[in-house]
Amino acid sequence: MRYLRELDSTHGRPGDYQVAETDVGVGYASAHHGELLQGMFYDPNGQLRRALVTLPDPRRGSRAVFHPSQNHWGIVGTPELIKVRRAAIIALREFSRHPSPAKGGQIEIASNVPRGVGMGSSTSDVAATIRAVADYHGVALSRDEIGRLAVLAECASDSIMIDDRVVLFAHRDGVVLETLGHRLPPMIVVGCDTAPGAVVDTLGLQPAEYNDHEIGAFQVLRAALRRAIATDDVALLGRVTTASARINQRFLPKPYLEALLTLCQQFEGCGVQVAHSGTVAGLIFDGRRTDVEPSVRACVDRIEALGLEITAIIGFEPTTTAIEIGAARVPA
Repeated sequence: MRYLRELDSTHGRPGDYQVAETDVGVGYASAHHGELLQGMFYDPNGQLRRALVTLPDPRRGSRAVFHPSQNHWGIVGTPELIKVRRAAIIALREFSRHPSPAKGGQIEIASNVPRGVGMGSSTSDVAATIRAVADYHGVALSRDEIGRLAVLAECASDSIMIDDRVVLFAHRDGVVLETLGHRLPPMIVVGCDTAPGAVVDTLGLQPAEYNDHEIGAFQVLRAALRRAIATDDVALLGRVTTASARINQRFLPKPYLEALLTLCQQFEGCGVQVAHSGTVAGLIFDGRRTDVEPSVRACVDRIEALGLEITAIIGFEPTTTAIEIGAARVPA
């Protein structure tokens, strides 16, 4: 609390030691690479809610520093960070009962998350900001509480702040509908931008209007994903993500989805996941395959040959070589 922590020079993550005590608050939140599943699902009371399962990308993230002020109300920040300023104001109100001389302050954001492609740049900024204001006040927020406040700031938020388990998160309500498991199966995701240069205005997107058949399919996919996580079944998980991507294709189509699916099949991958409100997509491979590294390398080459940009090579219990591929081919 109230310490400025050194960041890792490559990823901008908080380091393991404190370098200077100051009257600031510091927070960090990682990014994601789209979703594994997104649609409409029933909550425990039988109410349909829009919800998603996020694919985390721990290589990227945002660091926020909160500089409190005793002289002015409100939050100062760069003009484009509207959600960040709103998040800081909401957090200050949340902690108003805690002893603090701060009336307002300034937020500084450092991030290596691409904007407008569906990798959670705004949610990462917002969650880091909430943690920074909480850090200044000496408040230990739960992950679920950060999610609730993030939705208040953004209207809709991913679940990147809930990083200790895999959850089905109602992204417009700020509540967890279900914990699907403690971790994802051992897999490698080769990510790319399906529309390089394009930017998606998430606030301008109309919510998807699913029909009854699609809503029924989402209930089946939810159960299948639960089983895939419980049994470490990457193949089943890939079928779930592919089905979700195809259902949502009519709302925000990915130009190269079918080409990526063909590539995935050619290299014995398990399926394709997408950012349902962005342009990125990822090819999923079982990280336990003995020949997974050559497949990943070849897949990267073929994706680049299509004129697409590699955005991530994410490993969940991957081999060391697969991580080195990602470090060599993906810019920080």
